[in-house]
Amino acid sequence: MSPASDANPYGFSDEEVAALEARFSSTPLHHLLGLEFEAREEERVVVAMPVREEAFGSTGNLHGGAIATLCDVASASVAARASSFVPGQNTLVTADLHVRYLGRPKGDVVRAEAQLVRAGRQLVVVECRVLDREDRVIAVADFAGMVVPLRQPLLPGAEPDRGAPEL
Repeated sequence: MSPASDANPYGFSDEEVAALEARFSSTPLHHLLGLEFEAREEERVVVAMPVREEAFGSTGNLHGGAIATLCDVASASVAARASSFVPGQNTLVTADLHVRYLGRPKGDVVRAEAQLVRAGRQLVVVECRVLDREDRVIAVADFAGMVVPLRQPLLPGAEPDRGAPEL
């Protein structure tokens, strides 16, 4: 394994990193929302999401569920890096997510900036802010993730990918 870096957050080989990134990009919800990592640091992750029709609700505005998903992905990524999570040995799941919606975004992209608060043996707490292109805060979130034993997939007949994080 190579040393951990921004492009290689878990110390995986280049091939393993490519496989994890392909799995992230091919996750239907991530793909639909256009989620992309902008920064991956030890205790901070930034994920961007375009403001586009696929993420709108019935009122023609950015859907709160899309914002919550953005917060969840960014926060879970920080939690995975800072916790006892080991791909193939256990799973990181969201235990709690509270989002406060503060306004509408201006511009064509929003970004979630997630920062580690505290990492325990099983529970990891993260704070997240969602900002628009003008750096206006449009939402804030509190996230708690838990490291748990591996879980079988809900999709009948699907085999778990023991080498991929459930983020």
